[in-house]
Order: sequence, then structure tokens, then C-alpha cells
Amino acid sequence: MAIPLIHPNWDKEPNGITDGFSLEMTARDEPALRDAAPLVPAETPVAITYLPGEALEARVAATVAVRELGCEPMPHFSARRIHSEDDFEGYLKAVVEQAGVKRCFIVAGDPPEPEGPYFDTSALIATGAFERSGIRAIGIGGHPEGHPNMTTAECWAVLERKVAEIERRGMAPLIVTQFGFDPDAFLAWLKELRVRGIDCPVRLGVPGPAGIKRLLSYAARCGVGASASVLKKYGISVTNLLGSAGPDKMVDAFAAGLGPEHGRVRLHFYPFGGMVKTLEWIADYNRRHGY
Repeated sequence: MAIPLIHPNWDKEPNGITDGFSLEMTARDEPALRDAAPLVPAETPVAITYLPGEALEARVAATVAVRELGCEPMPHFSARRIHSEDDFEGYLKAVVEQAGVKRCFIVAGDPPEPEGPYFDTSALIATGAFERSGIRAIGIGGHPEGHPNMTTAECWAVLERKVAEIERRGMAPLIVTQFGFDPDAFLAWLKELRVRGIDCPVRLGVPGPAGIKRLLSYAARCGVGASASVLKKYGISVTNLLGSAGPDKMVDAFAAGLGPEHGRVRLHFYPFGGMVKTLEWIADYNRRHGY
């Protein structure tokens, strides 16, 4: 039996494709989030990334700010960047006690070798620290366009194992995908996910409006597919990289293509062009579509 998630209510029919969206931020985005707060619906999930070089105190302060603004914080834990068991459990304890965190997101992290005792996300889950701390939901990554260091078969095997282990420990799994530019790849991946019997909620990664060169820079850094044919679907021409691009075509494709066979789905925005700009785009999209 699927374990119920806390906010938002995943059993409620969304009022339009952007209803119940979530956001990504870094610790240094805290002022931008405060500026954008009037555009953020109450209880919106906000993920706080775990970047190298950021102080633990800055991450905790950003997580507290998310809670103070009436949103639902979801701090990241980057396994290979965690230096010690004390660092891991200290950060977890701080965000639970100071920000009332009930959901976390786990990633392996970029370093090829761990900087501490945790090689991957499974090692973090295996500690039992999350359920001991009262965490109710664990977010894990999904890769509709593939993973640079794993085969497709390996991706599915790892995902299935993590979902099963999170549920075995009494928590609710949530999949948040990498951002991408190809809605067809996302929809096909979602359909296969459900065929494989994975019925947990999924958040589809959508890049917020940004300069085209910036979008392509992030794509290259994250191993996201950006071929000419894929970019054309998204509305970007490789012969003209000036200006900016928004996710209108991608979100339209999700609105038209998502059906019961894709299960419970919401959108997760990566605000590469800025928090306010992304939230203004969402508000404008809703106005244009009557949501």
C-alpha cells in the first residue's frame, strides 16, 4: 500500500498543469525567495540544494526561511559531499528542529569518490537516520533522458530498489526528475515507470525562463540532452542562441499529454533565470490558460 505524502494533497485533482508546483533554490537564493513570496502559494514545496562551498549554517537558515514564508521545505543531502556521520546527522537534526522538516531529498552528488563515509543515496537511507528523525517523505532523482554514469537498465534497477527500501522503512518515496527539454521522453519514461509498478508521486523537472545560453550551460553541466531536434521541440533554434526561452511548449505538451496512465504528477521548476522571473511566468501562464 502506498504511504500517504504530506503537502500537497496528491489525491486532489489539480486545477491546471501548474497547480501544486514545487521550486528549487540554493541558500543564496533566500533573498530572492522573500521577494517572490507574494507569488508563491501557501505550502508550496521548496527544495534547498546542497552545493559545495556553502556553510551548513547558510543551508539551515534558508530552510528556516522557507518555513517562515509558509512553504514546505525539502532540504537536499548530497551523499558524497557529506564529510562525516556527525555532519549528516547534525544537519538533519538542525533542519528538523529549527524548520520542522518532514521531507528530504537525497542525491549521490558530483564527486566520483566520496568525501566522507557515504558513497551513494542508498548509504544515507541505510543509516535509519531519516525515519528516526521523523522524516515522512524522501525525494529521489529520476532521469527520463538517461544518466551519464549508468545504463538505462541500471537506472531502473537502482530506482526500484530505493523506492522499495524507502517504503519498507515507513516513509513515502517521491521522485523528482532532472530537468530536460524533451516532453516526449518524459511522458514515455513516466509510462514505463507505471508499467514497472512504481506508483509513487512524480515531479517533472521544468527549467524556468532564462537566457538560452544559460539554459544550455546548465544542460551541459548536468548531462541533459540538448540535440538540435530536442531543442526545436522546446522552441530553441541552434542557429539563434540570443535572447531567452520559456518552457511554454514543454508545459503545453505535458498539459495535453498527461493522462491516468501516467499516475500522480506535478511540476518542479528550476529557476535558472531567477526566482521572481519563474514565478511571474507561472502566474502569466495560468492567466493565459484560465487557471
